[in-house]
Amino acid sequence: MTALIHYRIEAADLHAHLYGVTLTVAQPAAQQRVSLPVWIAGSYMVREFSKQIVGITARQGTRAVAVQQLDKCTWELDCQADSPVTLHYQVHAHDDSVRTAWLDAQRGFFNGTSLCLQVAGQMAQPHQLELVAPQPRWQVATGLTPLKIDRQGFGTYIAADYDELVDCPVEMGTFWSGTFNAGGIEHRFIVAGATPAFDGERLLRDTQRICEKAIAFWHGKKRGKTPHKNYVFMLNAVADGYGGLEHRNSTALICQRADLPRLDETQPAQSASSKSSAPLSEGYTTLLGLISHEYFHTWNVKRLRPFEFAQYDYSRENTTELLWFFEGFTSYYDDLLLRRADLIDDAAYLRLLNKTVNQVLQTPGRKVHTVAQSSFEAWTKYYRNDANTPNLTVSYYTKGALVALCLDLTLRQHGVKNHSVSLDDVMRALWQRCCTGKRTGTMQEADVLAVLQDLTGRSWAPELKAWVHGTRELPLEKLLTAHGVTIHHDPAPLAQRLGLRVSEDHSVQIKQVLAESAAQRAGFAPGDEWLGLEVGSPTKSATHSAWRLKKLDDVLLYAGRASQLTALVSRDRQLLRLPLSLPKAKDHAAWRLAIQDSHKVAVWLVP
Repeated sequence: MTALIHYRIEAADLHAHLYGVTLTVAQPAAQQRVSLPVWIAGSYMVREFSKQIVGITARQGTRAVAVQQLDKCTWELDCQADSPVTLHYQVHAHDDSVRTAWLDAQRGFFNGTSLCLQVAGQMAQPHQLELVAPQPRWQVATGLTPLKIDRQGFGTYIAADYDELVDCPVEMGTFWSGTFNAGGIEHRFIVAGATPAFDGERLLRDTQRICEKAIAFWHGKKRGKTPHKNYVFMLNAVADGYGGLEHRNSTALICQRADLPRLDETQPAQSASSKSSAPLSEGYTTLLGLISHEYFHTWNVKRLRPFEFAQYDYSRENTTELLWFFEGFTSYYDDLLLRRADLIDDAAYLRLLNKTVNQVLQTPGRKVHTVAQSSFEAWTKYYRNDANTPNLTVSYYTKGALVALCLDLTLRQHGVKNHSVSLDDVMRALWQRCCTGKRTGTMQEADVLAVLQDLTGRSWAPELKAWVHGTRELPLEKLLTAHGVTIHHDPAPLAQRLGLRVSEDHSVQIKQVLAESAAQRAGFAPGDEWLGLEVGSPTKSATHSAWRLKKLDDVLLYAGRASQLTALVSRDRQLLRLPLSLPKAKDHAAWRLAIQDSHKVAVWLVP
């Protein structure tokens, strides 16, 4: 494969966090234009990656070529179409996330959207990426196809086009590395920043089980049918952080070091249903759920994808109403695959589901914003979160997962002609409909409705209209009860009763005030510092008292049986007295899911 576009990436200055990039265009157009993406696929926010570019220069042979910036991310080269043109520039890389680029003396990481200018008119051409080793002992991990590399992975890689180039991030450093086989293909797992206590074999073993279940979910026992021929997990373990971003044959992940499996906690691998098996820590369970989520995306969003994503436009927002399906349904299956892989048991799965249910029920925005609208406006609402976000929108991750749950349980409950039908069947049928034959993988909501109609013989438009395009409550309690789950309505925590989201550090800092809550009626506002409270009137009550708060639970300690309080609040250094009516615990409930019929639950979770 001959490449007309060639990038050479090296470290210009490790301590200044600067990559040096040399871009050679073998056959430029006259007045060739180049640009850098403003967003990265899978993270729906305009991030203006071009702000980190330093000093673009260009030459054509021995002649310096003038470079004119046309807008925030586009440049025009005053070149001719008769010979190759070479650009030189630097990129500052000090964002320790999965979305951009990082470089220091310990580690390098980048997405092509942060470093690689796209050449107008030539994005469909093959692209070469040459990596120069910044440090002697460093290695490389990437999903790109190698052309000529050394034992550590440095050298030249090839991509079929620009989309593939920027969909294969690169990790460099002295990371831990291990491999396993799943579905007949090799999977590599690398971890940067792990401590000596890290148990890599445990992580490989558990991830292998997740991958095998995901492959079997989509392809059954047909080995070699996966859409990827190799896969790379790139995990950066840090002091405090969490996140992931899916790619076509790799994923970039971040977790807390404390959440990695540890050697001193390891026991021999056993079924999660075994009474002697070691339960997973909450942090490690969360990490495995993240791994499961991003791996499931290999099918659901990277191949089977929204119609609007048929061809990315990297210069602006790419909107779709279908993130409730591609992110929400993936969020439903990520923990479900942990259960099917026997990494957690039924009770542990219900605890994870319980958390999702309460997150949605405690978000007032679900009453005013549909999950389809939430998908479309992800760019301006979900990804630009502020103090009022819970009142404006609902997460297409969490509510989308509950839509998937309702659809799955409704399908299982009714079936068709004495045959069980589930959401599993719907997902596989969508894959066959959209990703095989002449279809290119793009999907519309009409495809979901058509598959549901084919599988069950009836229209599901009313359900999708109510659950996806409406704001009424989902029929969770009815459906869960029918499938062996009992719902307890426990007294809600004080923060939920008041309608507050806070942080606590010597005082109570108000982060968010939920709509139609006691706190909103009292006049609390984001940014307030809740210093203390008064019980009773200083002039009318002999039992008046005033107290300094250090944490929110102090309110119940000092209020006693009183329901009418005065909150002492600092706002912009002014001291305010806010009249607060303390809601009754019985009027605000949190859900707690428990197993009522273990057989029904087992049939649902592990069919």
